[in-house]
Amino acid sequence: MDENTANSTTLYVDLDGTFTKTDLLFESLVIAIKNNPLVLLWCFLWLLKGRSYFKCQLAARANVETSLLPLNEEFYLFLQQEKANGRKLILATASDTKFAEKIYNHYDLFDDYICSDINTNLKGKAKLLRIQTLDQKFSYAGNSDQDFVIFEQCEHSYLVNPTRKAKQLAKKSPPSRTFDQVDVAKLVWVKQLRVQQWVKNGLLFVPLIVSGLFVNEREIGLTILGFISFSLLASATYIINDLFDLESDRSHIRKKNRPLAAGTISIIDGMAAAGMLFVVAFSIASQLNGLFITVLVSYLGLTLTYSLKIKQFIGIDVIALASLYTLRIIAGAVLLDVTLSFWLLSFSMFVFFSLAIIKRCTELKSLMGTARTNTSGRDYHVDDYLVLMSIGTSSAMLSVLMFCFYVNSNVLSNQYQQPQLLWLVVPALCYWMMRMWIKVHRGEMHDDPIVFSLKDRGSLMTIGFMGVIAVVAQIL
Repeated sequence: MDENTANSTTLYVDLDGTFTKTDLLFESLVIAIKNNPLVLLWCFLWLLKGRSYFKCQLAARANVETSLLPLNEEFYLFLQQEKANGRKLILATASDTKFAEKIYNHYDLFDDYICSDINTNLKGKAKLLRIQTLDQKFSYAGNSDQDFVIFEQCEHSYLVNPTRKAKQLAKKSPPSRTFDQVDVAKLVWVKQLRVQQWVKNGLLFVPLIVSGLFVNEREIGLTILGFISFSLLASATYIINDLFDLESDRSHIRKKNRPLAAGTISIIDGMAAAGMLFVVAFSIASQLNGLFITVLVSYLGLTLTYSLKIKQFIGIDVIALASLYTLRIIAGAVLLDVTLSFWLLSFSMFVFFSLAIIKRCTELKSLMGTARTNTSGRDYHVDDYLVLMSIGTSSAMLSVLMFCFYVNSNVLSNQYQQPQLLWLVVPALCYWMMRMWIKVHRGEMHDDPIVFSLKDRGSLMTIGFMGVIAVVAQIL
């Protein structure tokens, strides 16, 4: 067919996965659950009344910021060119009327829209029939295998960001043109699972080191299994947290590039991966001991509560973050059935409380000089920066004091051969905490202080020195 003839036909454009990289059904589901977890139970009742009713109920309970949705850029540029050339563009989506109207109003691109309502799920054959009542000759752009029913009847077909099944069908029935065909690289999943963050779970090895059991193969094996289980669980919670933070991440200068926020990984794939990680993590934990499973459940419960509600409240959020770090040390202790010193637990709470405040101060520092004054999704204002910095630096110095009490406690005489060597850790700890806070004030800190420490030579050398001293004090 002549290209000019093809371009003269009205182009009907699918929304989910085609115009945008995401799916508004799952976007609305995540937001509705975040607003009220009981929605998860209601979903089964709504589905009994049909998929269109289900979509309508979710849309009523979710306000999706459509202006922040990630677009398929190559196809979007094509649509802009077609619009400039005078081609008629109509949004044809299976999403609910609420979202179709918002997209239509926000983008000065479409001439009209057709969509699902409470009685009709405009997908596949139903969408084809609706289009044919409007135009006998038309072109269509879609991304899924169900769109091939429409491709068979249209004048010109555009396959955008195709799903796996759509790619297979395209081999048998090639579309007129394909856009944004990008395979998800393995490194994208590494980024989504935050594999680099697994270093935080190295805290499980702290009880192994301070108890002097790092020379026993059995205890080392238990701790390694616990580390794997905890890391898989943590990766699952990172996915859940990113799902609940989609909107705030998309409005963040750096977090908008996270795979789920950017649409590189679909919401449904993220949900499936999280479920699989939960199963594997607790399967490994079941081979260890009951107390470890209890700590895992506590970590999961606190993380989910943090993602759903706690992170919205000033102060409580950083206390929760500090507790999540400390739970890792407790998990390592219950694996080995060792008792942790009160002073060691106190030290961990204060040092991690300081690191959690570093995260918030870094976010506020990045807002200074911009038009925004509040952090997205959190109850912090740029004017809080100096107060938070005062609290954070005080907590850092209190952590040093708690470590001094730990070194001076009688319990170390049974755990260390040369406990007095631990005093060498004190100046190193002072230097590291001071360095971290100066980097925050200069605006040189990463969103995550742990990630910063892994990339910062001064931090790596200092942490390495403290670790060597702890081990030498055990074996000399």
